[in-house]
Amino acid sequence: MSTVSASAAIAFRELHHRPGAPILLPNAWDHASAAALAVAGFPAVGTTSLGVAASAGLPDGAGRTRAETLRLARLLGGGPFLLSVDVEGGFSDDPAEVAGLAAELAEAGAVGVNLEDGRADGGLTPPCLHAAKITAVKAAVPWLFVNARTDTHWLRGGHEAETVSRLAAYRDAGADGVFVPGLTDPASIAAAVNATALPLNVLATPHGPSLARLAELGVRRVSLGSLLFRLALGAAVDTAVSLRANGVFPQTPAAPGYAAVQNLAPPGS
Repeated sequence: MSTVSASAAIAFRELHHRPGAPILLPNAWDHASAAALAVAGFPAVGTTSLGVAASAGLPDGAGRTRAETLRLARLLGGGPFLLSVDVEGGFSDDPAEVAGLAAELAEAGAVGVNLEDGRADGGLTPPCLHAAKITAVKAAVPWLFVNARTDTHWLRGGHEAETVSRLAAYRDAGADGVFVPGLTDPASIAAAVNATALPLNVLATPHGPSLARLAELGVRRVSLGSLLFRLALGAAVDTAVSLRANGVFPQTPAAPGYAAVQNLAPPGS
């Protein structure tokens, strides 16, 4: 590992252990969205697998966007922000193949990956297999921050005992953090925090607890998942539809100017 990647990996890990507010990790779907978030002052940016897949005309969670994910990581890695990449379930059930992808992402400049146990058919990867993927990734790239996601609340209706069991298995496999999307009520969030010594990641939701409340509950990482991508898509369509219907632009948030977007391109591109 180079000195640059070593310092970046340490910096990303430390963001999960700062006193006070948890790290807020916004999720990008292309170069422009990631670069704009970095310009806005976010030290770390994640990717959203839904945004990456939808932008390529592919379904999310089906293991079909390995090439697109790696291509985006190579475009974003080594930029002026710390990069964590959403890799669905690793695009394979072979731990060695998942570890190989992790090594490629690390070489591209990523300092973390988000690795989920949810499957496209609505089921969950067996915990022993997901744990084997985590162990293989950590063996291949020990410094890479593995955020192990379990979809027990999204796909199993919030079965707390299974959530606790999976969090323990993923911790023992070497995960650096754990992610339980779907947690929104304070009691469930507190229970998940208390179930593991690893930093807990939850999704920010419009009607969920504030960042301050999540900090009080012990959450260490808050991400936005596909929300920014879906908001951008919705705003674009709503603007066009409103202009067609009313003949004038609706009142919308200020859009960045042409020059500002041009300036997001990497130097020398």
